[in-house]
Amino acid sequence: MPAASSLARLQQALVLGLLALALAWAAWWSSRPAVAVLGAICILLVHAPVLALELLLLRPASRHDPAPKASGGELARAWWREVVEDIRVFGWRQPFAWRRWPDRLQGVPGASGFVFIHGFVCNRGFWAPWLEQATARGDAFAAVNLEPVFGGIDSYAASIEVAVQRVTAATGAPPVLVCHSMGGLAARAWLRSHRAHERVAHVITIGSPHQGTWLARFGRAASGRQMRMDGSWLRELAHGEPPAQGRFTCWYSNADNVVFPPSTATLPGADNRLLCGAAHVDLAFRPEIMEHAFALARTT
Repeated sequence: MPAASSLARLQQALVLGLLALALAWAAWWSSRPAVAVLGAICILLVHAPVLALELLLLRPASRHDPAPKASGGELARAWWREVVEDIRVFGWRQPFAWRRWPDRLQGVPGASGFVFIHGFVCNRGFWAPWLEQATARGDAFAAVNLEPVFGGIDSYAASIEVAVQRVTAATGAPPVLVCHSMGGLAARAWLRSHRAHERVAHVITIGSPHQGTWLARFGRAASGRQMRMDGSWLRELAHGEPPAQGRFTCWYSNADNVVFPPSTATLPGADNRLLCGAAHVDLAFRPEIMEHAFALARTT
């Protein structure tokens, strides 16, 4: 398990800062309880309008996409689930509980282990529900921290290589890679740089911008620029890749508020699976995706 996480320290400061601001607001307006409570809630839910804006942008940006359009009800439910899930992930798991489930390097005989690869502005704490289940099931796994946080995607290959080596040594079998968002691109970059396609049992991507994402046009970090639709880095990554058929399962959603249009999260020839009505972070914790991955590790 990584010894440190600079992202955890950054997110700890952000969470504690928001809590302090909410408490200061409540104390300032203590003579008017309704204003005090409402203002504190708005401060703590500052991410909610941002998520709503992203989902509003999803529709016009996806009007020519072949995926079925999400209904208004689906988008509303996706928004609320994402509001709650983001609090769990960015307010607790990543800043404060990212060490809760250490890597497990003992596995089930005859089963593949897992390497978990998170996305942009995340750390291994993102995977807490997965790590808890993998531990309970007796599966071997390693979860990486991709750092530097705002670095280029190619720079993450070394961390993935170490994790793959550790899990392979523990199980004697190639691992299953489970990747969320940018993590899917990091996995592909590692496969290319290390010519490692025969060293993995399968790659599962969840909401990964294989063909870029509309929102990346606003990105200023190196990795954000690399995720732009029809960008040079993505074209180079795809050039010369072996067929994805039989190697990749790509889960995507028509209510993904970060990776859209929806079909940008698919790969030609992969087992592309649409799960309707799930926003970007929530998609990673849907039971059908988790069960598929754990079953796959015992059949590859």
